[in-house]
Amino acid sequence: MTDTTIFGKIIRRELPADIVYEDEELIAFNDIAPQAPVHVLFVPKTPIATLNDLQPDQAAIVGKLAHAAAAYAQRKGFAEDGYRIVMNCNGHGGQTVFQLHLHLLAGAPLGRFGTPR
Repeated sequence: MTDTTIFGKIIRRELPADIVYEDEELIAFNDIAPQAPVHVLFVPKTPIATLNDLQPDQAAIVGKLAHAAAAYAQRKGFAEDGYRIVMNCNGHGGQTVFQLHLHLLAGAPLGRFGTPR
């Protein structure tokens, strides 16, 4: 399967991005429409459309995304103050790019979470 999403294009370097982390399995870059002073997207290089599409043999990728986000927060010095990680799934969950990804939000008090609009 070829990933035709904007994230796939970033992974293949077809589109520019402010990449802040990369290894063999993951890439992370600053969000172009940040919702907090720090808003980094952690994306697996394997195309997986949504959390619903994650197969049992791919489950470790979610832990790797979370671990990479936590390590980034520690490296950048805001882990102690706190941060939020979020994964959206499908339209009602707020997912707009259909490639599994994790949002890392930090840099200011984020307030309560989960109030419907």
